[in-house]
Amino acid sequence: MNPFYTTYKYIPFDKITETDYEPAIMKGIEEENQEIEQIVNNPDTPTFENTIEALESTGELLAKVTEVFFNLLSAETTDFLDELAQKMSPILSEHSNNITLNEGLFRRVKTVYDDHAKEDFARLNAEQKMLLIKSYEGFVRNGANLPKEKKEQLRKISAELGVLSLQFSQNKLKETNEFILHITNDTDLEGLPESAIDLATQTAKEKNMDGYVFTLQAPSYIPFLTYSARRELRQQMYMAYNTICTHNNANNNISIVGKIVNLRRELAQLLGFNTYADYALAQRMAEKPENVYNLLNSLIDAYMPTAKKEVKEIENLYYQDNHINPDELATDDPKRFMPWDFSYYANKLKESKYNINSEMLRPYFELSKVKKGVFGLATRLYGITFHRNPDVPVYHPDVEAYDVLDQDGKYLALFYCDFHPRVSKKSGAWMTSFKEQWKDKMGNNSRPQVSIVMNLSKPTDTKPALLTLSEVETFLHEFGHSLHGIFANTTYRTLSGTNVYWDFVELPSQFMENYSIEKEFLNTFATHYETGEPIPQELIDRITASRNFNVAYACMRQVSFSLLDMAFYTMTTTFQSNLFDFERQAWSRTQVLPQIDGTCMTVQFSHIMSGGYSAGYYSYKWAEVLDADAFSLFKTRGVFDMETARSFRENILSRGGTEHPMVLYKRFRGQEPTIEALLHRNGIK
Repeated sequence: MNPFYTTYKYIPFDKITETDYEPAIMKGIEEENQEIEQIVNNPDTPTFENTIEALESTGELLAKVTEVFFNLLSAETTDFLDELAQKMSPILSEHSNNITLNEGLFRRVKTVYDDHAKEDFARLNAEQKMLLIKSYEGFVRNGANLPKEKKEQLRKISAELGVLSLQFSQNKLKETNEFILHITNDTDLEGLPESAIDLATQTAKEKNMDGYVFTLQAPSYIPFLTYSARRELRQQMYMAYNTICTHNNANNNISIVGKIVNLRRELAQLLGFNTYADYALAQRMAEKPENVYNLLNSLIDAYMPTAKKEVKEIENLYYQDNHINPDELATDDPKRFMPWDFSYYANKLKESKYNINSEMLRPYFELSKVKKGVFGLATRLYGITFHRNPDVPVYHPDVEAYDVLDQDGKYLALFYCDFHPRVSKKSGAWMTSFKEQWKDKMGNNSRPQVSIVMNLSKPTDTKPALLTLSEVETFLHEFGHSLHGIFANTTYRTLSGTNVYWDFVELPSQFMENYSIEKEFLNTFATHYETGEPIPQELIDRITASRNFNVAYACMRQVSFSLLDMAFYTMTTTFQSNLFDFERQAWSRTQVLPQIDGTCMTVQFSHIMSGGYSAGYYSYKWAEVLDADAFSLFKTRGVFDMETARSFRENILSRGGTEHPMVLYKRFRGQEPTIEALLHRNGIK
């Protein structure tokens, strides 16, 4: 029997085969269609219970299958799954459209919604009202009010977008995996730390090659750009990374970008919006493009002067170190300071200022101890505990499964951790759900199954997995997302966990990053992996002192990505521009490093093309304002203050999307956030 047709507590990854997905998806579609027909054909007057709640409970099998399928498509894909995704994507898009464009179903939903001013609406609680509003708006935003011919047009757009987004991601993964830098001469390793060399040695062995192999995966690429003394090799790696999906081959994403941008604009205008950004922001805290630009402009005004100074100092070090007079160089002289010089000389400057670099910290950030520290942080804040469960099937040997128990010992969630890069996994880091939380009509609380997927430094033949401070921050970030899922305590699945406004979803994750440089937190786990000695206080002081090194440059980098995103999705006419020129113009106000011909960010910018952040990348900076403001309360009361943490859990983490996020935030904080806490934290004020 197909494993998806059975009832199981844990996903039976050990029993699921690649051929199980398609029949289970098709059966799931069939079952949901029957459930929808029952709602539509119900002779009783439409009510919240027989229409809105009934609709919420449909599609259980389909959700069960697709949550596994699409998660593995990102974390452990194969050629078979890639091809199946291309086949199933338009089918799933068509099924979704068949629901949202079902006229009989929409009439029932609209009837219930139109009664919201009547006595029947008044009896609903806040969560029920939110589900009703979200359900109705979901239909409208997916074309339910359109005339027939425009509905068909929307169907075609949705199906094509689904295929193109998938193709964009698959092209990026293939292109990333195809490049290697193969080094056989030890002199070409100059400057590289032992950890980077060990990883390159192991990668070469895995590929049955001699010498050393460096890749475009973060644990290999970032240390190479940071430490390699061989400028020509840094340039080679930089150009390989920044020209992904621009080459004249099957993985080129240039035309796909144009198609995606134009289709999203068409979709928005079909639904009555001026731009796709107007469409997207209508259901976000920012509400409209002007508010996004107000935030971005205020950050540019506050941070750009400092960013220029930061980069100038690094540039001066480059010229000084190489005994070059920049005034004597032509504009196009290859000896000029270039982007592939930035990380290397930034690291040198940081070392000279603070006597610290990421390699100094690795011995104190052995992965098993970092896990202990991160899990322990959740215990100190919320009283929850994590218990490794080896009996839970996993989809790859690298994956670990944990039962999460609440302070009173009750079961909270199943938590998967997937730490290291592999060719079958997308780059980056993310949190996802294999099963959302909800409550049934008997009040039984169906607990969630959440996962964090990362690409952290791997163990080598000679050392365990030793992380950088940046990787510890990544772990904390994704763990913050997972707590949003773990603590979910809502009635309805579509409102639970991270199902919140897109510019609110990053608050729990970025909030957790604050702990990465807190002395009290580091002292709970950071010990030398060989000697067991605790991290020296003097080293912690240097970490703290260096926390704002290049902070303005980092801010401008994020703002530049946000400007690029908004430039695409505030377009009112067809995108026909040269992509390279468009990108350069879109973020020109924030660029503090030379722009290199032939490089392009957009063609690999998964967040805004295939990852859900279209017209939403600003969310990281929006949420940073929130997280700085929220953490300032902990700094006042104590970073481990359990009462403040209890309020954060009850008012934000457990509430999901049951109320407007500003209502939830003010209930926790007692006031609306301001940018002041962020400016003070970053040393701008």
